[in-house]
Amino acid sequence: MDSTMDASGEPIPTSSVLMSAAKHIGTRCRGENMAFLKCKKDDPNPEKCLDKGRQVTECVLHLLRGLHQNCNKEMDAYAGCMYYHTNEFELCRKEQQSFEKACPF
Repeated sequence: MDSTMDASGEPIPTSSVLMSAAKHIGTRCRGENMAFLKCKKDDPNPEKCLDKGRQVTECVLHLLRGLHQNCNKEMDAYAGCMYYHTNEFELCRKEQQSFEKACPF
């Protein structure tokens, strides 16, 4: 994995990228996630929560763009390590520490 962004500058939300940014997503997109989960709990019809799901997706993509702008090298290194080691956090602690230092949540 060379970069967390494609040639047009859009995030590539692979599992390794999402796992690498999980703490940031959990912190910064908490409101959107909670609203989506509440909607799903209140109404079993999946169609009723599509708007809330889009808000979660927008939040995550916006966050990934920001992480790429503010700590590109560290994000790419951490996501690359996670990709190489099949999302095993324990094998990427050094890269995780560098990433979280460069881009605190």
